[in-house]
Amino acid sequence: MSYSLPIETDRLTLRRYLETDYDDLLKLQSSPDVTRFLLYGPKTPEQVKESLARRLADVPLDTDGQALTIAVILRETGQHVGEVTLFMNSTEHRTGEIGFVFHPDFHGRGYAAEASVELLRIGFEELGWHRIIGRLDARNTSSAALLQRLGMRQEAHFVRNEFVKGEWADEAVFAMLAEEWEAR
Repeated sequence: MSYSLPIETDRLTLRRYLETDYDDLLKLQSSPDVTRFLLYGPKTPEQVKESLARRLADVPLDTDGQALTIAVILRETGQHVGEVTLFMNSTEHRTGEIGFVFHPDFHGRGYAAEASVELLRIGFEELGWHRIIGRLDARNTSSAALLQRLGMRQEAHFVRNEFVKGEWADEAVFAMLAEEWEAR
């Protein structure tokens, strides 16, 4: 399995993280607004250094549990606006997962959709996956709407199934099959 980076879209560059991205990643991962619906809370500078080290590692996406996180850069200004992630859930079943995290200053401009379409393309066309899911805190209605705009269908709403940050949270699961990607 392989994938090609960087990727240029109309407005974005999707590329591997660089060591020089630390300050941007710190802004992203230490913000309570950003981490509100994530499984982790705001991170310390040391935790962000560890996070960046994982993002710098080469990930072939050929083993269950691997994740490739890609920096999303605004082409016009070179600004880091967020990140998108591909998770290898099951090599046997050729299933993966997408995720996205964007700084609130860049919400509502379509950047997450533009970048996420490329993740779906990599998963289906370059990696040959059969199925890609998106999971999220069900209260995160903006991200749910984005997954629907991408053509993913909601398959589940699990009630109070995860204990996150001291409270029970609902989880929504969206999915797309390779043939749905091809037919879109």
